[in-house]
Amino acid sequence: MAYTAHVDTFARDNLPPADQMPEFIFELPELHYPDRLNCAAALLDGAIARGWGDRIAIIGQNVRLTYRELNEQANQVARFLLEDWGLVPGNRVLLRGPNTPMLAVTWFGAVKAGLVVVATMAMLREKELNEIVQKAQITAALCDKRFAEELHKTAQSQPMLAHVCFFNGGDADSLEAHMAQKPITFNAVETAADDVVAIAFTSGTTGKPKGTMHYHRDMLAICDCFPKSTLKITMDDRCIGTPPLAFTFGLGGSLLFPLRVGASTILLESYTPESMLNTIREMQATITFTSPFFYRKMAELIANIPVPTLHKCVSAGEALPAATRQLWKDTSGIDLIDGIGATEMLHIFISHTEADAKAGATGKPIPGYHAKIVDFEGNEVPQGQPGRLAVKGPTGCRYLADARQTIYVQNGWNLTGDTYLIDVDGYFVYQARSDDMIISAGYNIAGPEVEEVLMRHPAVAECVVVGAPDPERGTIVKAYVVVKPGTAHSDELVSQLQDHVKNTIAPYKYPRAIEFITELPRTNTGKVQRFVLRDRAWQAGKQQA
Repeated sequence: MAYTAHVDTFARDNLPPADQMPEFIFELPELHYPDRLNCAAALLDGAIARGWGDRIAIIGQNVRLTYRELNEQANQVARFLLEDWGLVPGNRVLLRGPNTPMLAVTWFGAVKAGLVVVATMAMLREKELNEIVQKAQITAALCDKRFAEELHKTAQSQPMLAHVCFFNGGDADSLEAHMAQKPITFNAVETAADDVVAIAFTSGTTGKPKGTMHYHRDMLAICDCFPKSTLKITMDDRCIGTPPLAFTFGLGGSLLFPLRVGASTILLESYTPESMLNTIREMQATITFTSPFFYRKMAELIANIPVPTLHKCVSAGEALPAATRQLWKDTSGIDLIDGIGATEMLHIFISHTEADAKAGATGKPIPGYHAKIVDFEGNEVPQGQPGRLAVKGPTGCRYLADARQTIYVQNGWNLTGDTYLIDVDGYFVYQARSDDMIISAGYNIAGPEVEEVLMRHPAVAECVVVGAPDPERGTIVKAYVVVKPGTAHSDELVSQLQDHVKNTIAPYKYPRAIEFITELPRTNTGKVQRFVLRDRAWQAGKQQA
């Protein structure tokens, strides 16, 4: 067996078998990492060694952490996890909370301790947390105090979750109180470059969460590809973004990328388009990471809230409409850097520089990655013909004990579930999602998961959830609902159904549109014809646009 620092080998034991792994390529010299690597130590201890200790690493609400302070606090968290809780390398620890400096501290502390981080969004409810805890066999959790309620429920129903501690609360038993008792020094666990460092959960089209496992080397690989070749981030930059650190888009753009080069990042809990612009102006941010939805809304406000320090803007999370790209250029003077990534791939693999931007196109494979368009047999299709996007590079899909691995990885290539074509100039042009995933304002939402929740409401007999076009969010969740006999259609019932979803699963998944119908369209054999309702939603949405 290859070297591993993990005493608890659960993650390694549940990796896909070798014949189901994607092919990994490391053709760039900067991707040749040592066999033993702790990515948190490389980023933080490495920063100190480079003389960056007094540089500002993280800016929060009334908080500024230098690289040295961030490293010291991470060391204290690592000691607490290992010494007070008795965790061992390879144990999984759940992180829960909005973007704050303390959430970043816990991430680095857990990684330095050799643990496997499972970061989750603060919006998740007990049902979703239960599934994650069970799937990843999580025994410990660090949580923002203000989001304790759902985690308390989860701990009560999941006995394996034996250790829970809260931060950003200020009480005597808080994580900060425990940290204060610990030395500020710690020798990071000497993990292997191919030890699992994080399990990022993403919903499948069935609504059942898939855990994507990433190695220590992967965290550095995403820092050494897109940010260097395409974004060209420097130590003088200051990053800001809307995606949660639980999203790999947010983890890279708002934490790992800036710290890799000695830059700084702004971590605030939430933004509106207006507050985002105000924060950029007040804190002199230079690089943004957000979705097309946010750029559209900020474009309406930027004339009254100038942001002179901003010079690079990255759009990802959903397809970038050509109109949005032009609107942002017209109002801000900045060319958007479009990109497509995936939780399975960890971050962006197709993009472009500002100089190479092309309306309607995502870009080309960034250095370090290869991509092609294939048919359902895996054969490459002619230029200009739509097909399935296939990608390979230094990162790739490794599902946690999941049969869907063979769907995502075929013949060594990662099949992202997106339909693309390559135009005459070699640009990759997005066409549509290849599955039933709904991407709304950058969030991935599985229609069947929302259906399952709606079906629990006493008024609902049947339902189908699809994506519908929306001028602001790109796509919204729309539910076609058949109610039980004796139930009247009403605006009040619409609100009740929406609140029911919000209170059961993450609120961003709720159906923003609900249409009552008398019956679902079916085939002669009784199978629901989802495509009929999907087409109906898109036609209705286009007529309203």
